[in-house]
Amino acid sequence: DLAQSYSVREGVLVCKGQPIGYIQTERMYENFELIVEWRFDPEKGAGNSGVLVRVIGEDKVWPNCIEGQLQSTHAGDIWNIGEFPMKVEASRTNGRNTRKAHPSSEKPLGEWNQYRILMDRGHLVLEVNGVAQNVAEECLQVPGRIALQSEGAHIEFRKVALRPIIAWENR
Repeated sequence: DLAQSYSVREGVLVCKGQPIGYIQTERMYENFELIVEWRFDPEKGAGNSGVLVRVIGEDKVWPNCIEGQLQSTHAGDIWNIGEFPMKVEASRTNGRNTRKAHPSSEKPLGEWNQYRILMDRGHLVLEVNGVAQNVAEECLQVPGRIALQSEGAHIEFRKVALRPIIAWENR
């Protein structure tokens, strides 16, 4: 039940972190720029969440997709969920996780952070507060849903802005 995990308070989407799951778009998106602002409550402590892109296939925990990690101090890591086809930097990859390229660019707990996720054809870029933390190439080019995770921690989201990218040949 959506209401168990998520609520809206003063224009902010509040996620309680339980039950585990995600809230997702109804529409499918293939090429886009997504801006998401998030913060963890310092009184509740650091936490874990993520932004899922190109979510395809069965609705389950966890679906086939690419995760832009939001775990505290790890924002900008890539998690490959369900063996989603893509190429990542091998030297920073252990199993399904590709660590971010730079030290954490997150703000202190309680302050708003900005994720900019660019998903353009086979190219993915994850920027945290203006720092390009990770890239993936040759990502499977399919339309998919976009989702925000409920992964055990209280997290707040505001300003979720989505700009579809239309390929030049389709204009």
